[in-house]
Amino acid sequence: MNLLIRKAKKHDRAAFQELMEQQGKAMYKVAKAILKNDEDAADAMQETALVCWEKIDTLKKDKYFQTWLMRILINNCNAIWRQRARMIAGGEVPEAAFSEEGYANAEWEQFLNCLDEKYRTVIVLYYVQGFKTREIAEILEINENTVRGRLVTARKKLEVQYRSADNIIRQAEFTEKRLFCMAERRI
Repeated sequence: MNLLIRKAKKHDRAAFQELMEQQGKAMYKVAKAILKNDEDAADAMQETALVCWEKIDTLKKDKYFQTWLMRILINNCNAIWRQRARMIAGGEVPEAAFSEEGYANAEWEQFLNCLDEKYRTVIVLYYVQGFKTREIAEILEINENTVRGRLVTARKKLEVQYRSADNIIRQAEFTEKRLFCMAERRI
C-alpha cells in the first residue's frame, strides 16, 4: 500500500484508483453509517476521492493515509448531512431509501439507527473498520477519552436495544403459543 501511496502522490492515476478501490468497502460502511442512504454515501465517497486526488500531496506521512482519507470522508458526510437537514427544514420531503440487503444487515442497521451519529460513527470505525481509539480520536479530532466514553455509552445503548428487541420477540412467541393452544381447545 505504501508503494501505491507514493505513486499516487506523484499523480499516478492507476495507483490512486487502486487505492480507492482498496478503501471502497471501508469508506462505504462509514458513509452509510453516518448518512443512512446509499445515494448520499456514494456522493460522499465520490467527493472524498476527488478531494484526496487534489490534495494527496499534502499527506505528510504515508502510514496515516487511511486515517486522512476517513477524516475527509467524515467531513464530506457531515456536509451532506447538514445540507440535507437544511433541505428538510426548507420544506422538501426527503426521498425514502430503499435497500434490498439481507436480514442480518437490516437488523444491524436497525440497531445502529438507535444511536446518535456521534456514537454510530465511533462504533463503525472501531468495530467494523478496526481503528484503534487513538486513531479514531485523530480522525474525529476529539480526545481519546471521549472516544472511549462514546464506545461505552454506545455499547450500553446497543445492549438496551438488543434486550428490548429480545423481549418483544419473546412476548410475540408467547402470544403466538397461547393463541395456538386456545385454537386447539376449540377444535
